[in-house]
Amino acid sequence: MALLVVPAMLIVSMQNAYAYLDPGTGSMILQGLIGGIAGGLFAIRLYWGKLKSRFGRVPASPRDGKDPRDGKAG
Repeated sequence: MALLVVPAMLIVSMQNAYAYLDPGTGSMILQGLIGGIAGGLFAIRLYWGKLKSRFGRVPASPRDGKDPRDGKAG
């Protein structure tokens, strides 16, 4: 019940904040977004080999005539 009462009280008691956002705030938000995207891309690049091996094909056994998927000679 408190989960409904608290937001209702906040909405009812809203007042003007008279806040000011300077240009530095916008550039800081933009810098955070760009940094987050760059960090995510770096993490994907770092773990790309692991992702490829997990979802990739099973490599064929080199020149021994055996299929590693079923254990039978080919």
